[in-house]
Order: sequence, then structure tokens, then C-alpha cells
Amino acid sequence: MSDDKTVMKAWTRAQSRLGRRQAMPIVCLGLVSSMLGAGQVWCVANVLGHVLAPSPGGSVAWSLVALVVLAVLRAGCQAMSDMAAARAGMGARRRLRGDVLSAILHGGPALLRQHHSGALTALAVDRIEALDGFFARWLPASILWVAAPFVLGVIAAFVQPGSALIMALCGIAVPFGQALFGIGAAVASRNQFLAMQRLQARFLDRVRGIATIVLAGRTEDEARRLAISADDLRRRTMKVLRVAFLSSASIDCAMVVALVLIALRNGATLLALHQAGAPATQMTETAVRALFVVLLVPEFFAPFRGLALAYQDRAHASGAAAAMVALPAPQEVRAAQDRVLDVAGHGVGVRFEHVDFMWDAARGPTLRDISFNVPAGQTLILTGASGSGKSTIIEMLLGFITPARGRILFNDTDMTTIPPQALSAMISWIGQKPVLFAGTLRENILFARPDADEASVQAAIHAASVDRFAGDLPQGLETRIGEGGFGLSGGQAQRIAIARAFLKDAPLLLLDEPTSHLDPATEADVFDCLRRLAQGRTVILASHSASVGMFTGQRVELDHGQVISGETAA
Repeated sequence: MSDDKTVMKAWTRAQSRLGRRQAMPIVCLGLVSSMLGAGQVWCVANVLGHVLAPSPGGSVAWSLVALVVLAVLRAGCQAMSDMAAARAGMGARRRLRGDVLSAILHGGPALLRQHHSGALTALAVDRIEALDGFFARWLPASILWVAAPFVLGVIAAFVQPGSALIMALCGIAVPFGQALFGIGAAVASRNQFLAMQRLQARFLDRVRGIATIVLAGRTEDEARRLAISADDLRRRTMKVLRVAFLSSASIDCAMVVALVLIALRNGATLLALHQAGAPATQMTETAVRALFVVLLVPEFFAPFRGLALAYQDRAHASGAAAAMVALPAPQEVRAAQDRVLDVAGHGVGVRFEHVDFMWDAARGPTLRDISFNVPAGQTLILTGASGSGKSTIIEMLLGFITPARGRILFNDTDMTTIPPQALSAMISWIGQKPVLFAGTLRENILFARPDADEASVQAAIHAASVDRFAGDLPQGLETRIGEGGFGLSGGQAQRIAIARAFLKDAPLLLLDEPTSHLDPATEADVFDCLRRLAQGRTVILASHSASVGMFTGQRVELDHGQVISGETAA
């Protein structure tokens, strides 16, 4: 537990260092705004002083003009500060969301064994969004709560040193109250995020399995459980708000004490001068100074209030840190990241050299001493029963997982030295069930290459036989389909995936049981399209279908993660 807290604190400190540079313009504008506020207070005090204790020849016209000018300048300063804060928050969220998505992509399917997809969604969306305040408000406030009161205290000291001392002593008491309630706020915020994750994960699961829930007659039970989770989130959210209100109350108490003490001190001074028959000019000057330090108290405590409001943002960061550090860090490659594999003209050859891999130590190794060689432009067919390791090999080639021992070479280049973008560009993958998005057929095909021209799109559509069914749809390629290919048959969805691969035109084609859910006639038709797609490409096909005989090439049979027949040496 202590190690986890240390890691989370290290993550928070690292983020603070990264965000402090963007926070400095906000801090500078905040200091300027505080000084302009002190100027406004002096103008108001001068006007009220001359009204309450008039003196001969006194004029307040210049004070009114200066008050308006300072108000306009302060409004402009505040607007620039808000814009700078928004830019800092957006930049930090963009960076963090990129880090999270990179970690998710790097972790691949293996990550879902440790984290629920709903929790990952909450992290990439809600938690990152909640961190906006950490960079836009908390980091500037963590500097301003010291710098701005110090500047205002120095100004007050030139006017009334005794009142400045009172403000300083009351201000020193504020951090103790903030620390007391801040610990509770951080714990409450983490618990709130955990409740939100549980609710999102449960809701996502139930939406995915809505048909099973209805057919099993469990709709009322699941609705009740969702209501319980939602109520738990509500209670935890209200607890966070209660702690936040208590934190603000500590500042209000300190400010009231300072106001009372300063008001009593200056009231006694004015009363003594009045009883002594002091001149009107002295009474006016003393009244102006007294009103200035009294009216400056709220301005002095405003940065503390800003810190209290932003403390909740720091609590969000502490809660997010626990989830962030649990994600896998992208593996450092052992060679230059700018190296790009040259595949022009000769394609991609793939070689496994004594590769081992293990999903779970309790279950034993998944792959043991796997070696084979696929020359560029050739086909390798991986066969074997379910669980023999075929899909694990495909996931390795996709870059989702890395070998525990051995290495994978692309054209004699270690796969770990190839940048992810270059690796993605040279691979097309078609799995058991294609991933289709809500949108039109054209948008789903163009997902492989958004900048493709119409001629390339039509060529891919014809090669994948999409035109054989697209013409019968209400709007052809512009027909909208639901998430997951809702509205298409399994064979039609697979042809959309094949059209994507044709459009991408990558030199390496990975096929993982691409026809496992199709009827024999559709399976033969899809394999025929895949055979055309495989021409001129390096192909690794994992399948136990009888129709795989349509492909010619070397075969490697796997059993419990070992090669039992076929080519076994590189």
C-alpha cells in the first residue's frame, strides 16, 4: 500500500512539473489582478473616507475615474487568465488522453484481463476530463495562495503595519484547516471515482447483455442493482461536497476573525482621534487608511478561497493517479525509434526465433520455443485445436503482446525496434468478427485509409464482392449500419473488413479464424475473396476450417503452444 501511495505521489509530482510551465502566465496575471484589486480598494476607501469624515478641499472625482479604469483593466486581466487556464487544461488533457490511449493500445487484449472496459472508458473520458481543473485551477492556485497574499500584505504593511500583522497571522491559520479537510476530500474523491467506475462497468455490461437479461426475466433485479449503484455514487458525491463546504468554512472563519480584529483596532483609533479633537484632514486620512485595510481583507483571503475551490481538483488528480499508474507503461524499444522498415519492392518476411510466452503463470506457458520462417510474399497456415496458441501468435504480430523469450523479425529487423506507426502501416488484420462502427458502409471501408480516392474505394469494393449486396441496400454504400455491424449478416460484415484490407494495401496480411462463424457456402465465398487479397502479400492464416485448403503454402501445426509438425526452424 505504501508503495502504491509513493507511486501515486510521484505521478502527481511529475504532472505538476509538466503543468507548472503552462501555469506561470496564469500566476502572473493573477498577481497583476490582485494588485489592481488593491488599487480598486484604495479608490473605494478614499471615496468612503471623504464621505464619512469630510474635510475641506477634499475631492473624490479622481478616485471614481481611477476605480472605473482599474475595473476595466482587472476584467481584461481576468479574461486573459481564464483563456490561459483553458489552454493549459486542454493541452494537459490532450497529452494525458494520448498517454492513456497509447497505454491501452500497447496493452491490447491482455489489458482487459486486468481492467474492465468500462473502467478504461471512465479513465480515458471522465477522469481525464476531471483533471482539467488540476492544471487550469489547482496549479496556479497552489502558487497564488502564497504569492498574492504576500504582495497584498506588503501593501497593507505600508499603510497599517499592525493590521497587516493581523491578516498575516489569520492567513497562516488557514493552511492547517485546509490540510485537515483536504485529506478527507482526497479520500472521498477516490471513493467517488471508484463508485463511478463500478456503475459504468455494470451499466456497460448490462447494455451489452440486454437480450440475455430480458430472456432470463431478470430486468427488475438488474434495474434494482443499477439503482443501488447509482445511489452509492450519489452518497459519495454528496460526501465530497460536504468536505468541500467545510474546507471553505475554515477560510470564512479566519477572514471573519481578521475583519473583526482589524475593525475593532481601527474603530478604537478613530474614536480616540475624535475624542482628542483631531483636525478634519487627519480624521479623513485615518478613515481612508482604516477603510482600506478593512476592505483589503476579502481581497487578501481571495487566493485562499481559490485554493480551497481548487483543492477538489487536486483530489481528482489523486484519484486519477491510482488508475493511471496501474496502466502498463509503453515498452522502451532497444533501438532508434525513428527507424522505418523499407518494404518497397520486396514485401515483408516474418521469422519467429525460439519464442516463449505466458498469459498466466498458474496456467503454464502459452507458447514454448516457437520458431518458423515466412519468406516475403509466401503464406503460412497455422493449424491446431482451440487453445493451441494460434491467436496468441497473431496478437504478437499485431504488437499487443511481446515474447517472454526469443524474438520476432520482420525482414531481419527486430519487431521491437519498429515504431508502432510503421508497424501498423505494414499490417492488415481480419479476425473472427470484424469491428464495424455505427455509420455508413463507405465510412467503415474508408476507416482503413480516409484519404483514399473514389477509384481505389470502388476497386476495393469490387475485389471484396461488397458490390454484390450493397446495390440491394436502400442507399447503397451510404446505408447506415448500427454499432458492431447491426443490420448486416456475418458474411456481409466480413466482406466490409476484406474491403478495408484491400483499400489499405498492406504487405502483411494476418487472418485469425476469419470464417469461424459462417455457413459453408458463405465461408467458401469469403475464402475466395481472401485468396485474391493474399496475392502478392505475406500471409499468416490461423484456422482449423476445412476450406483453408484453398490456400497454398507451408503449414505449422500447434498443440498446447508447441510446434508438432511443419517447419520448426528459422
